[in-house]
Amino acid sequence: MSAAIEVSDVTFAYGETVAVEDVSLTIEQGAFVGLIGPNGSGKTTLLHLMIGLKSPDSGSIRLFDEPATEFDAGERIGYVSQRSTDRSGSMPVSVREVVLMGRFPHVGHARPTAEDYRLVDSALERVGIPDLADRSIGELSGGQRQRAFIARALAAEADLLALDEPTVGVDADSRTEFYDLLDELNEQGITIILIEHDVDILTEHVDTVACLNRELYHHGDTVSFLESDAIAKAYGKTGKILAHDHP
Repeated sequence: MSAAIEVSDVTFAYGETVAVEDVSLTIEQGAFVGLIGPNGSGKTTLLHLMIGLKSPDSGSIRLFDEPATEFDAGERIGYVSQRSTDRSGSMPVSVREVVLMGRFPHVGHARPTAEDYRLVDSALERVGIPDLADRSIGELSGGQRQRAFIARALAAEADLLALDEPTVGVDADSRTEFYDLLDELNEQGITIILIEHDVDILTEHVDTVACLNRELYHHGDTVSFLESDAIAKAYGKTGKILAHDHP
């Protein structure tokens, strides 16, 4: 199976401030990857670079074997940021209409067909919110909005989900349910990359961790991450991470 993303010696700066420096990593299709690091460590910048929203100052990135900045099959990428769910609170549209937006790259200027609406309803079922289809997106909780935006990506038939701190502001029970949903989608073959600060829940669910603070300190499986000193290097701490047993 070919790689979903290949990052080679990438550096990116905002003016004189270097955000990402000499980062190289490969994300295989079907992987579940967690990006972790302190605030201001370049996580969101790296995510934007990987999905073609920013261009590196040096180095190269390939997305599904094409240069990321030239990749034109945007429907294959489902990107959900913190800000997108915040802004959605004022959108005067229903949940179904939000999810239907995922079909626009396929529909173009034509009217949605019965098949488009079937895929919308299927996506709502997959994320567990079919009963919320006719509700205003602004009436939903943070966790429900995240599910709606993931349903939009599923309706677009996305192959990769890129999620920037998807559980910020979500209560513990909803967060657990949300990660269970991500596990199911990953098992179905969708590649997932997410930014998360909670090391415990991250290592319970992802299969690969990329730990960075401007430079990449670790990229590998969760066991090797927990056994490494990457967290100490990235956060400037000397303490060790303790792995927790989960039922």
